[in-house]
Amino acid sequence: MATETAVPGPAGNPLVGSLFDLTRRPLRTYLAARRDHGDVVRFQAGPPGLRADFYAVFSPEGVQQVLGGEAANFRKENAFYDELRTSVGNGLLTSQDGDYQRQRRLVQPLFTRRRVDGYADAIAREVQSLAERWRATPGGVVDAAEETSRFALRTVARILFGADVEEAVEVVNDSFPALGEYIKERGFSPVRIPRTWPTPGNRRGLAAQRALYEVCDRIIAERAASGGGDEDADDLLTLLGRARGEDGERLDPAELRDQVLVFLLAGHETTATSLAFALHLLAKHPGHRKLAREEARSVLAGRAPTAADLEALPYLTRVLKEAMRLYPAASLVGRRAVAETVIDGYVIPAGAQVVVAPLVTHRHPEHWADPERFDPDRFLPEEEKARHRYAWFPFGGGPRACIGQHFSMLEAVLTLGVLLRDFDLEAVDGRVALAQGITLRAASPMRIRVTPDAEGV
Repeated sequence: MATETAVPGPAGNPLVGSLFDLTRRPLRTYLAARRDHGDVVRFQAGPPGLRADFYAVFSPEGVQQVLGGEAANFRKENAFYDELRTSVGNGLLTSQDGDYQRQRRLVQPLFTRRRVDGYADAIAREVQSLAERWRATPGGVVDAAEETSRFALRTVARILFGADVEEAVEVVNDSFPALGEYIKERGFSPVRIPRTWPTPGNRRGLAAQRALYEVCDRIIAERAASGGGDEDADDLLTLLGRARGEDGERLDPAELRDQVLVFLLAGHETTATSLAFALHLLAKHPGHRKLAREEARSVLAGRAPTAADLEALPYLTRVLKEAMRLYPAASLVGRRAVAETVIDGYVIPAGAQVVVAPLVTHRHPEHWADPERFDPDRFLPEEEKARHRYAWFPFGGGPRACIGQHFSMLEAVLTLGVLLRDFDLEAVDGRVALAQGITLRAASPMRIRVTPDAEGV
């Protein structure tokens, strides 16, 4: 394909370009951009004098360049990552270069399949509590987004903190939404006022950050004072504190806090989104729900799930993957091009901001037939093998792929198994509005009616 320099894109508003479209309705704007302009699109956003160009890449081949083959040329350097790094620390999600390599070496052994499988008991305990609450819900109507958010937060907090879960959950539940909104507003604003200015937004955001830092620092200090916890303790905070590199290197208290905050953020919001949409999609599709329930009831048969059950629940795994195709939690991913490069025949200049959009690529009509249709069998082994590696990338890809992929899949599939074994589902809200914050979320109620099934209990 011949190299071109004029990358197509929307004209936008004469005064602010595409700024309002991108900040108020980003998902709709990116979907329309691919439809109208193709797989590489140039946006201009901001008022005159502050207007910035950036590029969206939608083809699987282009995504592979950005996240995989040329990942070193595309760095986590933009206003959003600056705000995220300042707010939740320099952990695995935000660190780069030597910091990232060092952290990955120390943390990777704690996320092996064998280690993660050991968290199945904690998942089972929390999903049992969730099921008991659903049985006691008057009228049997629950909001899937609210329920899965609470459940996923409790689960990751239990795995992180062990016995200190209650204190951490209360603070995180109160503080993370406010901090997330603060990060989003500052990260996508054309003008960022200093954090030291006493505006209402700054006060709310910084108060939420202080509350999170204080609870994490207090728990870390208490662990250190007690000698690092019980010898047999297997919560992630204890294991992070004990982690050593080949030369004896370790995470200091500030780095421990940064990792904990990243795990709390990435480990609960993403899984909650995937679970919520999987439940809602099944609630709307009785044929797929019937198959999923039959598998769950056959495999789990009234007992607590274990890690070994993951391989025995292939249909539920396909359901989850299809939910993550339609509603990927990380629906937009930004990078900065260090050097000039060519993607799909178009020149991307050095220093350009680049966005890849799983929500758009996952609906690309050249790779997904009838892309809006819910069809778990898209993820049969033969279908996955025939598809481009980056046609589906909810966990990212390349050297910065999510370290918690197996944990997320284990938690979500086992949870779906228990809930579908014990309850029938019916959608109350047919359509759900979407909003883009740090992660994708429902912007309207996602209510489902849950009917206990005595045979599944």
